Amino acid sequence: MAKYRFQDLGLENTREMFKRANENGHSVPAFNFANLEQLKAILEACSTADSDVILQISDSARKYIGKETLALMVKGAILDMRESGSEISIALNLDHGKDFKEIKDCLDYGFSSVMIDASHEEFSKNVEKTKEIVELAKVYGASVEGELGVLSGVEDEISSEDEKFTNPGEVVEFVEKTGVDSLAIAIGTAHGAHKFKPGTDPKLRLDILEKIKEKLGNFPIVLHGSSSVPPEYINKFREFGGEIKDAIGIPDSELQEASKSIVTKINVDTDGRLVFTSTLLEYMKNNPKEMDLKKYLAVPKKEMTNYYTNKIQNVFKK
Repeated sequence: MAKYRFQDLGLENTREMFKRANENGHSVPAFNFANLEQLKAILEACSTADSDVILQISDSARKYIGKETLALMVKGAILDMRESGSEISIALNLDHGKDFKEIKDCLDYGFSSVMIDASHEEFSKNVEKTKEIVELAKVYGASVEGELGVLSGVEDEISSEDEKFTNPGEVVEFVEKTGVDSLAIAIGTAHGAHKFKPGTDPKLRLDILEKIKEKLGNFPIVLHGSSSVPPEYINKFREFGGEIKDAIGIPDSELQEASKSIVTKINVDTDGRLVFTSTLLEYMKNNPKEMDLKKYLAVPKKEMTNYYTNKIQNVFKK
């Protein structure tokens, strides 16, 4: 029996969000968070930009916050946002769910959307595992994201040295057999900050995306690993004591083109970490005597809010 219904937490599933995004030719931001400051920054940015949002959290971030705390923290943050007059739609999605038990627990605690990542499995096994989660989610009214293809890179507990582009010839069969609400694909994005080799010209395989569009029409497509890893924040991170090598992300221009097509959900995690941490390092370097958490955490929160507000307006709504 569910401990919390997602509707009682102020959440929605993603189906109507994706329908609106497809009709209007834009994408819904899916921003990861791991603490209260990031959560509030995301909601404030999306409220300012008047954008629906998918709050996204990994299993490790959920464990860090605590599942009871997370449910009520999200509810409280949404209620505070509603007090300001914002009416944007909000979903809470499990990022890269691995097994039935983990995903069921998230659904029992009010998640309105879950991702089952069985992309490393053979096609038939991927279908089998994904369909099992789709049937489970129906009981809760939640939406399900599946994945075909494998992204390279490292981020949180997600790690792969290999990249396997999505095969357009498999997408129709996968969607029809599983019943998923959205499909994550691999067309050149990657997890983490180190997406491309230095000196390369980062490009997405938009030709694969167009072939998938020919097969699926306006079915909701998802891009994982889509942080742009802006150089100015890399430089700030290094300048104020951070260590990071050759970090190159996905150009906004590439994401804009994907968003104009059938990509309706774009995942961003690394940018939030980078903006928040580099700004915090700068503030603490310049204010070494500051011990008031309210003061020094408010600064990176504001910077993250501004960054995501601009990102939504310049990328997701183009």
